[in-house]
Amino acid sequence: MRSRGRGLTVRVASLAAPTLTKQCWGFMIGASFFAVGSAPWITDVVGSTGSNVLYFVGAWFFTTAGLVQVALSGPVPTRGQHGQGRRVRAEWLSAAIQSLGTILFNISTTAALHASSVVAQEQEVWSPDAAGSVAFLVSGALAFVAFAHAGLRRDVRSRPWWSVVVNAAGCVAFGVSAGAAFVLPSGHDLDVSVANGSTFVGAVCFLVASLLVLPAWDRAPGRSPAGRSATASD
Repeated sequence: MRSRGRGLTVRVASLAAPTLTKQCWGFMIGASFFAVGSAPWITDVVGSTGSNVLYFVGAWFFTTAGLVQVALSGPVPTRGQHGQGRRVRAEWLSAAIQSLGTILFNISTTAALHASSVVAQEQEVWSPDAAGSVAFLVSGALAFVAFAHAGLRRDVRSRPWWSVVVNAAGCVAFGVSAGAAFVLPSGHDLDVSVANGSTFVGAVCFLVASLLVLPAWDRAPGRSPAGRSATASD
C-alpha cells in the first residue's frame, strides 16, 4: 500500500513538474484557440459569444504556459559586470512580463463573456487587453536581450533564433490588434477586421515560435540539439 502511495506521489509530481515540452504545448494550444477564435469565418459558425469562449479557454492555456516559462527561466538576479552588484536577468524578466500579460488576457477574456455596456467593454475588456499587449511587446524585446546574454548566435539556420524573431512578430501583431480593438463611444471597435486579422497573425506566430523550440525536434533521429531558446515562448 505504501509503495502504491509513493508511486502515485511520484506520478503526480512528474505531471506537475514544469518542462519545456509542457510550456511549448501550452502556448501552442492556447495560440490555436486564439487563431480559431479570430478566424474570419468563426463568427458565422459560433457567433461572437462562441468566439469569446474560445479566447477565454485559450487564455488559460497561455497563462499556464507563462507560469511554466517563469519557473524554467532560472534565478531572478545575476552578478553584474566585474562582480559589482546584482541585476535582474533578462530571460527571467522577459518570462515574468509575458506571464503578467497572459494574466491580463485572462482578465480581459473573462470580462468579455459578460460585459454588455460600453464602459464595461472599455474598462474591463479593452484596457487589460491593451495592457497585456504592451507587456507582450516589452517581453518580446527583452527576449532579444536574453538571447544575446545566453551567448547564442544569430543564425538563419537556428531554430531558437527564429523562435525569438517569430515570437516578436506575434507580440507586434497583438499590439496592432489591441489598438484596432479600441472601443468607440458607439460601442464598436475601431477596426474589427484589423483587430481580428492581427490576432490571428499573432496567434499563428506564437504557435510557430513554440513549435520551433519543441524538444521533440532534438530527440528526432539524426538531429543535433539546437540549444535552449531564450525567447519568451521557450
